[in-house]
Amino acid sequence: MSQADMRRVVRQSKFRHVFGQAVKNDQCYDDIRVSRVTWDSAFCAVNPKFVAIIIEASGGGAFLILPLHKSGRIDKSYPTVCGHTGPVLDIDWCPHNDQVIASGSEDCTVMVWQIPENGLVTSMSEPVVVLEGHSKRVGIITWHPTARNVLLSAGCDNQIIIWNVGTGEAIITLEDMHPDVIYNVCWNRNGSLICTACKDKFIRVIDPRKETIIAEKEKAHEGARPMRAIFLADGNILTTGFSRMSERQLALWNIQNMEEPLTVNEVDTSNGVLLPFYDPDTNVVYICGKGDSSIRYFEITDEAPYVHFLNTFVTKEPQRGMGYMPKRGLDVNKCEIARFYKLHERKCEPIVMTVPRKSDLFQDDLYPDTAGPEASLEAEEWFEGKNGDPILISLKNGYVPGKNREFKVVKKNILDHKVTKNTENSSPANKSVSPTPSAKSETKLEEILKEIKSLKDLVSSQEKRIIQLEEQMSKIAI
Repeated sequence: MSQADMRRVVRQSKFRHVFGQAVKNDQCYDDIRVSRVTWDSAFCAVNPKFVAIIIEASGGGAFLILPLHKSGRIDKSYPTVCGHTGPVLDIDWCPHNDQVIASGSEDCTVMVWQIPENGLVTSMSEPVVVLEGHSKRVGIITWHPTARNVLLSAGCDNQIIIWNVGTGEAIITLEDMHPDVIYNVCWNRNGSLICTACKDKFIRVIDPRKETIIAEKEKAHEGARPMRAIFLADGNILTTGFSRMSERQLALWNIQNMEEPLTVNEVDTSNGVLLPFYDPDTNVVYICGKGDSSIRYFEITDEAPYVHFLNTFVTKEPQRGMGYMPKRGLDVNKCEIARFYKLHERKCEPIVMTVPRKSDLFQDDLYPDTAGPEASLEAEEWFEGKNGDPILISLKNGYVPGKNREFKVVKKNILDHKVTKNTENSSPANKSVSPTPSAKSETKLEEILKEIKSLKDLVSSQEKRIIQLEEQMSKIAI
């Protein structure tokens, strides 16, 4: 066997030995009634502060929001986010504010919520803004990666709407592009394009601001079961789907030429939809089948055969859904390169993926600078046609969250739209009048806010103390 052949067989990769490990039982979130709604979204969204999980709710739709440290048994009376009147189908944390989350529901609305800094103390039924525009249930929600307050939603009305959340307005509506149910939508790295997978078996690449399809592929996967399509950092597209023989597949496409895929991998024969989770920093993609009990992971390179199988993490229990932590929420000191939040029927179990390293030093080859929480554009700039790449941060000293700015919705004055041209100048009605608060009431408000903050701090320090005491008690009890 020549050296070249050897190289082909044993490919050098620092990710060859990545291994997965479920955390201990006491670090799981227990006694959660995970939603049973039949919809192929992940049901779970995570950021460096909170894990959000869609749950069963009678007479409406709800999801839980737990601070990451709040593991253990979750009391039945734990507060929820419960403003939707129908089941919640998808949730997504805002990439630029760790306290803002959006939800889409069977009630045809999208809601955006501002979560208090230490999590919920009472249930929340009032969103910051309700986005109404879909005529059927809303199953897909995804924030723009680099522009502040830009949110995309897709509904079973086969429409995609892109909202300026800051004003509560639908700015772009893509309505005649998809003749059937949209399975998923994904932004590219700078948010200038989206790709979609649709029930008509097409993969489409769309320029949303020009409202044009710039590339498409019919029968990207021949099988009838749902597909998924995601953008990779280099602009290629990775799809998951099924062959005619119901084998699950992974394919890679160059959007410049969609005739043939760069490569197709047969994964196995099973019927769960494959949800891909992608890390642009390491070019590793993790594939989680809904109803599977494994996570497979692959490394993507720019030379044939492009997609390299790394390993499979196998557990006993099937997964109902999966949350994926952004890079800045990982523990770099433990060489953690991914963390999943696996949903069972009654619990959420974190799974940590690690690259074994002997040294305790910061491993800069595993952690290139990664997308930080700062937006590179304002919503208006993006809608006007500007693009901005993600603003990168170093993880060398671990990610330290900055202060999140308060999220506000500035409603356009409704009268502005109704005033006819000729009365525009004469009518004072369209000047929005806001009473100026007196200095007295402002200082009063400040006092109240200070008091609330000190109470929150007290509660959180007491909670830590209780956790410590419980740990000590459990040691004594043993």
